[in-house]
Amino acid sequence: MTLEIDTGSGLMPVHEWNSEGDGPGVLLLQEIFGVSGYIKQRAEDLAALGYYVIAPEIYWRLDDTELDESAPDLLEKAMALLGRLDWDLAVSDSVAALEYLRGRDLGTGIVGFCFGGGLGFNVAAASPPDVLVSYYGSALPQLLELAPKVTAKSLHHFGDADTYLNADDVIPALGDAEIHRYTGAGHAFDNPLPAFHHVEASELAWQRTVAFLSRELPTPQGS
Repeated sequence: MTLEIDTGSGLMPVHEWNSEGDGPGVLLLQEIFGVSGYIKQRAEDLAALGYYVIAPEIYWRLDDTELDESAPDLLEKAMALLGRLDWDLAVSDSVAALEYLRGRDLGTGIVGFCFGGGLGFNVAAASPPDVLVSYYGSALPQLLELAPKVTAKSLHHFGDADTYLNADDVIPALGDAEIHRYTGAGHAFDNPLPAFHHVEASELAWQRTVAFLSRELPTPQGS
């Protein structure tokens, strides 16, 4: 299902799952590939745990945003699309989505992957949720000055073979966040596309994500 959230400068399309549920709300933030089949699957996984999940179309202000996940130039086109995105607007749009969840008064979490992992960190600094889960947030090195403002209980996943993000440059600034590193895993290791996927790291990281959320943002069905 989809809905629209008023950002103050237009209506942002947002996908939703488990809209009739009474669990906490989770803001799911996309990779550079948009709200892809993979992101929708993770939303279903979270909804199955009892969360009300929304995934906004962060590229909604741009034109020509369709991406073919089977195309050989997928990464090149996605990077070009990202280059046209206004970061500050992406943050404020995401804050609007989080505020929508906060209005339910049932607890809020952010789960972000890659681009969404960094975006979620920035959003958490601007409008603190109850919890934050960030998978290899690609913008983290440029956002570390915001770390003192990220007061939510936080979980970060990093691949030790990540050529886009050096965890050693980021981890010291993350304070008392729960941090896990995965030997042999590269960037976007949770994405099932063969170019990225690391089966063992993906499975273990998801188990840890579920355990973290169950502990820090429990749902009625998990209690």
